[in-house]
Amino acid sequence: METWTKKDLFLFSLYILGMVLVNTVGGKIISLFGVRVSVGIFFMPVLFLITDIVGDVRGREQANHFVRFSTIMLAIMLAVTAIFVRVKPHPTWDLQEPYRQIFGMSMRMSMASLISFAISQYIDVAIFIGLKHLTKGKMLWLRNNVGTITSQFIDTVIFMFIAFYKLTPTYTVGYLFSLIMPYWLFKVVFALLDTPFCYLGVKWLSKE
Repeated sequence: METWTKKDLFLFSLYILGMVLVNTVGGKIISLFGVRVSVGIFFMPVLFLITDIVGDVRGREQANHFVRFSTIMLAIMLAVTAIFVRVKPHPTWDLQEPYRQIFGMSMRMSMASLISFAISQYIDVAIFIGLKHLTKGKMLWLRNNVGTITSQFIDTVIFMFIAFYKLTPTYTVGYLFSLIMPYWLFKVVFALLDTPFCYLGVKWLSKE
């Protein structure tokens, strides 16, 4: 494996932090301009931004290491959470129900989160690196936005369908897309807004 610098380790730590936040505090639902969204929408763009920065400077292999290692950590985190939610508490501890409500994500949603995260992140890296070759290293803004916007759509669709399709008669294909599209459009806005940070991040990581 290639040698990682302190900057690489910092970005990897930030990446893991973002992944954990998406899957913990991201469980809260808020209203954003009248649209029902998870607060994880504020952290997901950071994950795609980091792999774009790393992929541009370090290459595809290192960006894929970020995705691979974090996917393993996410799987372990979800498995450990599922185990301890079910462990019988001490009789004097009366917070089991709030604990279960906060951390007891259903197995279906856990699998949806894991699968959508892994697939969308790998696709983002592949699109980004592919466009870098096609543009001969130019137009960072193009590969940053095309990769992120496309993979965020895939992430949203996969998660919604695995987690909710046919959960009740209400969750039809049409209904799910009525939830997916406004949610994804917010992600598009965040992707466009993070473009300057992508340039800054690439410049920062390139300086050794």
